[in-house]
Amino acid sequence: MKINKLFLTALLSLPLFFSCTNDEDVPVAPIPGAYENGFFVINEGTQAKGTVSFVSNDLNTVQQDIYGDVNANDALGGYVQSMFFDGEKAYIISGGSNRITIVNRKNFKVIGKITTGLTNPRYGAVVNGKAYITNANSYTSATDDFVAVVNLTTNAIESNIPLNGTGDKIIFENGKLYIIEPYNSSSILVVNTVTNVLETPINIGDSANSMEINNGSLFVVRNPFGVNSELVKVKLSDKTFTTIPFSLQNVRNLDIYENKIYYTAGKSAYVMDILATTTSATPLLTYTSTSNVYGEMYGFSVNKNRLFIGDSPAFDANGKIYAYSLTGTLQKSIDVGVGPNSFNFN
Repeated sequence: MKINKLFLTALLSLPLFFSCTNDEDVPVAPIPGAYENGFFVINEGTQAKGTVSFVSNDLNTVQQDIYGDVNANDALGGYVQSMFFDGEKAYIISGGSNRITIVNRKNFKVIGKITTGLTNPRYGAVVNGKAYITNANSYTSATDDFVAVVNLTTNAIESNIPLNGTGDKIIFENGKLYIIEPYNSSSILVVNTVTNVLETPINIGDSANSMEINNGSLFVVRNPFGVNSELVKVKLSDKTFTTIPFSLQNVRNLDIYENKIYYTAGKSAYVMDILATTTSATPLLTYTSTSNVYGEMYGFSVNKNRLFIGDSPAFDANGKIYAYSLTGTLQKSIDVGVGPNSFNFN
């Protein structure tokens, strides 16, 4: 959930259910290719329930709560935060329920669940048969977060890596994990996946919120409060970095697609060439919304020659996604679940 750690202290007092279901415990009843040709919308939902919607590539087929439909009304749990893939498996992180649900990404039948050893899990990355899951832990401390290392053969957590900082979005490149420290922290955390220990962090400045890797460089957007945001380009071979200022505040949602950098501010999306040395302040598109959730796009992604926007009017009502062409023309608006925060493409 995109929210301050202190605020969530009161929200996330949920009971924990302790079990770890192995891949062999729940057989997959195949429904061949049901969700193969499309993408998933992660609907964060509420403390009680989040969902996943499916949209076909042509945008004409939409199915809500596909997990509940396929799995006899079983629920994913509260605050569905993110999803990541490993081969034909999808791992769905429900931060409000301290749970990861494993499904077949093509038919969404449940394969297993991980429900022990997680404390407010956020995002995951797969490296050599293991998943590395960031955990926000207590939401009251800036130094108690950790990465849970999951053996993807047994679905058991093998170890934890203390971060001594705040851990959020995570990405893997060339033997290293790079982890954003949001809020007021000033570093990109670096974990060596051979030794599973922290290396020297990359001190780029505070309030990083999104990142992408392209051609050996880590691109990061940071948006310190009250001043213009900044694009940071880190050369991963030596961790040196350069910065490009935005002429905008509160820039978010960095995405790189076909050598273009896309980003958002408020209800507008922007684009610049990946080799540009200045940023653009001219919107590619601006959409109209009644959203009162942060006053901005809640989800954003560029894929399949489209820009996708997740719009959340409130956390007690269903949201919408908007599909735009890469030139900024609206192609379709689609009703989805509560709090559409991200997209995963099959």
